[in-house]
Amino acid sequence: MSHDKSYKLLFGHQEMVIDLLKGFVNEDWVNQCDFGSLEKFNCNYTSDDLREREDDLVWRLRWGDSWIYLYLLLEFQSTDDHFMAVRILTYLGLLYQDIKRSENLKPHDKLPPVLPIVLYNGARPWQAPVDIDPLIHPAPAGLENYRPHVRYLLLDEGRYDKDYLGGLDNLVAALFQLENSRTREDIQAVLLKLIDWLGHPEQSGLRRAFTVWLNRVLLPRKAPGSQFKEFNDLNEVNTMLAETVEQWAKDWKQQGLEQGLEQGLQQGFQQGEASALKHLLLRRFKAIPPETLARIGQATPGQLEQWLENILDAATLEDVFKAH
Repeated sequence: MSHDKSYKLLFGHQEMVIDLLKGFVNEDWVNQCDFGSLEKFNCNYTSDDLREREDDLVWRLRWGDSWIYLYLLLEFQSTDDHFMAVRILTYLGLLYQDIKRSENLKPHDKLPPVLPIVLYNGARPWQAPVDIDPLIHPAPAGLENYRPHVRYLLLDEGRYDKDYLGGLDNLVAALFQLENSRTREDIQAVLLKLIDWLGHPEQSGLRRAFTVWLNRVLLPRKAPGSQFKEFNDLNEVNTMLAETVEQWAKDWKQQGLEQGLEQGLQQGFQQGEASALKHLLLRRFKAIPPETLARIGQATPGQLEQWLENILDAATLEDVFKAH
């Protein structure tokens, strides 16, 4: 099973989409949504290369008397797509065509708002623009009125702070923690939470989806070359981790040491600057929004140095991140 298909299985459950919105879309309108109205919207369109977007998901829910659509793009490649905003623009156009056709919209009807979300779990930080504007050459006076406007919400799993994820009672945060896990103990700690959260019979489908993903995607990736039996439940996975993977733990530790020798010198200084910046921001402003933590995680060494200088004179959190 590929990462894409296993995530489609997970995010085919309402509970995952609700926790995605509540935990990672930090905007006021989310609190005004009717989560009981959340439903999947079955699209029937093809992308520009005529291949169906089988690994994307579209959900919708009520906001007052209107629908809001969520376009969830599952992006599991090793590096980011610099022109992702162009792809989003294309997919949104196709989605609106499908909505217009399936809902039989009349001339007086309006198209619904859509939130495009790109879910990315590559090892390298996402560097591509999240807005189409930087991808378009400056236009002469008057022509700028015709520039397209589209923006997507990026969720870069590897850039979220470990403590922030651990403080959320949230299924999507648990998923991100498992993706970012480094030890058997990391996995077991999250696994015990999932076993507790997904204990009701009506959650058996989602519980099974997590089991399948752990068995066929996460564990083979964390312990390449190891053979795992087919688990039927999260409790079985937990038992295996507790009793039968001592060699895996040793191998994993060795792999970590080898990777650390190669990457430590390069990453250590940058991680230290990021940690110092977060510490100073907490001292000055008491709290750090999740989007700011994600931005720090994606920053270049030069940006971190500039922000550390800015904090000395910054009156507000926004001042820290102003370009000079």
